[in-house]
Amino acid sequence: MTNDRRVYCIGETVLDIIFQDYLPITAIPGGSMLNSAVSLGRSGIPVYFISDYAKDHAGDLVNIFLLKNGISTEYISRYSGGKTTLALAFLDHHQNADYSFYKILPKDRLTNSFPLVQPGDIILFGSFYALTKPLRRKIMEFIQSAKSNDAFIIYDPNFRTAYLSELETLRPWIVENIGIANLVRGSDEDFRYIFNTSNANEAYHYVSRAGCPLLVYTRNSLGVEVITAGHSKSYSVPKIQAVSTIGAGDSFNAGIIYALLHEDESVVGFTESSWERIINHGIRFSANVCQSLDNYISVDFGSQLKNIRTGHE
Repeated sequence: MTNDRRVYCIGETVLDIIFQDYLPITAIPGGSMLNSAVSLGRSGIPVYFISDYAKDHAGDLVNIFLLKNGISTEYISRYSGGKTTLALAFLDHHQNADYSFYKILPKDRLTNSFPLVQPGDIILFGSFYALTKPLRRKIMEFIQSAKSNDAFIIYDPNFRTAYLSELETLRPWIVENIGIANLVRGSDEDFRYIFNTSNANEAYHYVSRAGCPLLVYTRNSLGVEVITAGHSKSYSVPKIQAVSTIGAGDSFNAGIIYALLHEDESVVGFTESSWERIINHGIRFSANVCQSLDNYISVDFGSQLKNIRTGHE
């Protein structure tokens, strides 16, 4: 593919404070789409992050970090009258995280202009940011405009248990988000919480009925399944000793996008070998993230990917 395609990640910004055995062990910028953007930036992909955070010390930390990792902050809104959101992540004995969020937010948010997306660009959106009432109209207008301009839309529900009490209100918006996407990448937990499903075929029933033709269904260490109207295949994942699973799904998304930028076909019409490359990139990105306390691929792994990408262009 040409090297002028852009990637836009739109989602929340948080400062993750990570606890193990109830002791804080690190504090790093986080948020599902931010994590994906950092993995992409480290791998040499031109990526723009669309989000908002405060004009405070935590926001300054995030801003410096994004720029250091090659991510454009042109479409970031910095607000006063609030604080950058904190996310406390408590790791269990499987290194999976349970979250508590602390928010002091202003009334007016996402006040900056949105980009004009070009055909072939890729948009990644999802998580609770895409379900937040004060932001939803602006986000959906941008997504709909991008879709009409032939951008490729990826949606990750990334649904947290903290929002289960609001699920009945939020589910219609989740279905709407699925319907506008070209590809949905969700975990077995996402679909169990949202639709009470127990396997990929049940999840695809809801995804396809909403209007999306393609599902990438991840099951942590149990593997990955791809389902389209005419294709279904399972992929195994290597066994690793995980340090933390925070950011694993987010960087899986980044790996998919990294691979998609090198494909020339319509994603629905990909050959089996194309899917093999796409999913293997997602698995490699995810495995790399699980081997550290970072929410994104390592700088060294990103440098290797930059070299590969340079060789392709």
